[in-house]
Amino acid sequence: MQRDLFEEEHQLFRETVREFLAREVAPHHDQWEKDGIVPREVWKKAGEIGMFGFGVPEEFGGAGITDFRYNAVIVEEVIAIGASGLGYSLHNDVMAPYFVDLTNDEQKARWLPGFTSGELITAVAMSEPGAGSDLQGIRTTAVREGDHYVLNGQKTFITNGINSDLVVTVAKTDPAAGARGISLLVVERGMEGFSRGRNLEKIGMHAQDTAELFFDNVRVPAANLLGPEEGQGFFQLMANLPQERLSIAVMAVAAAETVLRTTIEYCKSRTAFGRNIGSFQNTRFVLAELDTEVDIARLYVDRCILALNAGELTAVDAAKAKWWTTELQTKVIDRCLQLHGGYGYMMEYPVAKAWVDSRVQTIYGGTTEIMKEIIGRSFGF
Repeated sequence: MQRDLFEEEHQLFRETVREFLAREVAPHHDQWEKDGIVPREVWKKAGEIGMFGFGVPEEFGGAGITDFRYNAVIVEEVIAIGASGLGYSLHNDVMAPYFVDLTNDEQKARWLPGFTSGELITAVAMSEPGAGSDLQGIRTTAVREGDHYVLNGQKTFITNGINSDLVVTVAKTDPAAGARGISLLVVERGMEGFSRGRNLEKIGMHAQDTAELFFDNVRVPAANLLGPEEGQGFFQLMANLPQERLSIAVMAVAAAETVLRTTIEYCKSRTAFGRNIGSFQNTRFVLAELDTEVDIARLYVDRCILALNAGELTAVDAAKAKWWTTELQTKVIDRCLQLHGGYGYMMEYPVAKAWVDSRVQTIYGGTTEIMKEIIGRSFGF
């Protein structure tokens, strides 16, 4: 169906992003996959053309625009070329609300210009070796001593973990207070006692730096606390999760669309038993099923984007989008790989990379099981 989500300014922005990715990313991404990291220079180049911080006030270098459609454009174009190493969506879609909405004037002046220019790369440190989806199970602590917090603990699976300059770190400031005892502290590159472990080796997304982080008596200035007071971290995280999950859903549908499109073309040219494999009824039925489900998913996600812009996207709506589209993504790509036959198992074919990259989608940002639990609880059982 014809999409009506975007307006002319979004399409012009898409052309800018597409040209940038073709010039600065596509020719180098294979090497970045081997290196296990994206160079910081490509962040600065993206910042120069306005790819970061749409909602950042103009006085700090941003566009001052609250419109998630621009975020979606970037995600879709990055996915279209298979550039899974870029951590731009985390920076724009996940971290921006923390640095725009939860910072005071002093913090805004200190961090937002670099956030927008790409000179300050951001990350969020939630997961720990013993705590993933259960945030109240974290063990990292921050004890107030005068004008500082003394931070101790360990985090893992941190996207942008190696490149990051500003890490929003989830810590317990009052272990006895449960959800009301969690706070968010911004840990900055170079703080004494803050160290990074190995760049974790994953089955997919090889160019995306994912790291362990260690905090050994890190003295974090009290001025780096996000929000007006301690104990609000859990609720701040919950408030921002719907946008994060929508971002993942946008990524999922874009990936499914991209792989499906290339598979249809493959089925037109690949022959078996004297004719192209697209002429077989089974192939047509598989592609018809996938094309229908992707179209339906696209309509729901586009509606969620408009709801987010209007301030109406609920946690339940976002959970539905996240689990359904990511499960669909893995299904679509797996079926498309099957249609490629033996070539689908070869990394030289984009479907193979898309297959291994997709597997984490049903895990991070909240597993499928957690999403269903959120939806189920909304029934009032």
